[in-house]
Amino acid sequence: MSEDLKIVVVISDISIKNHVAMSIAYIHVHNMLIIKTLHHTIDITSTEAKLFAIKCGINQATQIANINYIIVITNSIYTTKRIFNLLVHSYQIQLSTILRKLRKFSGKDQHNFIEF
Repeated sequence: MSEDLKIVVVISDISIKNHVAMSIAYIHVHNMLIIKTLHHTIDITSTEAKLFAIKCGINQATQIANINYIIVITNSIYTTKRIFNLLVHSYQIQLSTILRKLRKFSGKDQHNFIEF
């Protein structure tokens, strides 16, 4: 992790067992875990659970003051690409929420950006 306090790292993951999905998002700043979000749900697809974990992590990260750079680490890069595909209509609710948060984050400072 970087020693720069303006960087936040979001680590998201999901697991599904017996139709129960568990999504986890860890938020790190300056090599310290500051937020851990854990959600359970039933009867959800793995793609929906992955999107939810990414969305929660981004939501938490954009709320942290004085952050310029968000790094999202996920084992779901295929899913991440799908959320930004405007032709996949089934994920537009998640997409609109994520884009709204990212637009607000990037509008705070011209140097703000996010990387997956």
